[in-house]
Amino acid sequence: MSEIREGSCLCGAIRYRVRGKPQRVTACHCTFCQRRTGGALSIHVWFDEKDITLLGNEPATYEQRSDESNYYLRLHFCSRCATTVMLTLENRPNFRLITGGTLDNPKGVEVDFHVWRRSAQPWVHLPSDATAFEGASPAGATPQAR
Repeated sequence: MSEIREGSCLCGAIRYRVRGKPQRVTACHCTFCQRRTGGALSIHVWFDEKDITLLGNEPATYEQRSDESNYYLRLHFCSRCATTVMLTLENRPNFRLITGGTLDNPKGVEVDFHVWRRSAQPWVHLPSDATAFEGASPAGATPQAR
């Protein structure tokens, strides 16, 4: 049987269900994610869009262009409580990046890569065995065996 995960925004107006295992899980340290979350990083749990079912309200969207790549990053968020529940990348349009903290059980995922390490806050210390990239993960990078 396929693995099923669910999650929601802070107020519960948007819920989602995902089937299967994540394609990857990244911890993004870019300045955009820091500003967007108000924290040091954002956890992105990657799923194929066909494996996601939206429940409840339809999310609002906002697009931001990257200063470096000029690709857009589309935020899908609750118009009531402003929680970003997922993101879409222009260069990977068939994936949705579920924001890890919106999962009902966020402890059920493990980070595969840390990306944009060059923007990380100096007080963030990664585990010694962490895979980290100074910028985006290179094309074709795959998670380590779990």
